[in-house]
Amino acid sequence: MPVRLELPPTFADRLARAQRPLVGSWVCSGSPVAAEIAAGSGMDWLLIDGEHSPIGLETTASLLRAAAAYPATAVVRVPSVDTVLIKQVLDAGAQNIMVSMVDTPELAEQAAAAMFCPPRGGRGIGSALARSARWNGVPDYLHRAHELVRLTVQIESATAVEHAADIAAVEGVDAVFVGPSDRAASMGLIGQQTHPDLLEAVAHVYREVHPTGTKICVNAFDSTQAQQYVDDGFDYLAVTSDVTLMAQGTRALADQWSTQLREG
Repeated sequence: MPVRLELPPTFADRLARAQRPLVGSWVCSGSPVAAEIAAGSGMDWLLIDGEHSPIGLETTASLLRAAAAYPATAVVRVPSVDTVLIKQVLDAGAQNIMVSMVDTPELAEQAAAAMFCPPRGGRGIGSALARSARWNGVPDYLHRAHELVRLTVQIESATAVEHAADIAAVEGVDAVFVGPSDRAASMGLIGQQTHPDLLEAVAHVYREVHPTGTKICVNAFDSTQAQQYVDDGFDYLAVTSDVTLMAQGTRALADQWSTQLREG
């Protein structure tokens, strides 16, 4: 009897069923151990960062395998609308892709096309060779691939904010992720993620995207601000990262012990 494997639900499936906002953590270290700990921590989702972290294709595949046995859903971020890279990350087994710096509806359309096989899109055909279809273990993968992958696009610039509603309405865009860091920088407010002008820009994106029915996420490492975004109605949030937790934890312990030993 042929092997018949099924892939887990996509992140869009989880969001559609969720009764509350979903909370996630970045995985930036490239460590499969960190990814596994985060995946089993109770977090709803993980963001494997291929933009600002030293994470390539082989590492991405390792992190996806490390997280696969746990409840959290993995999303892989790619740094731009690069159709070749998106194809490779999909073939590595990512079902959920986030694309950075999507400033216009045209770029959103290009990203969506890269997710799907012809005739809907331009994704290359290689499932027999790839983890995406578990080396042809997933029945009829090529005809079902559009059901098994999902796309999130990032709105991070003034141009993207201006086009937020049109970007969110592009067919194949399942969710929008608001990036306050780059948006703050583009406004001359670098590092000021709770500045009132930035918060209004984020709120503007929400007001534009929410009526389209597209899910919307925001990055918020400040817990007070994260709670405000929950209260405002965002569908999901990224609230920390593996490297942030390690840096904060080790620095706090170092400060504690250096103080105790000085005073002792």
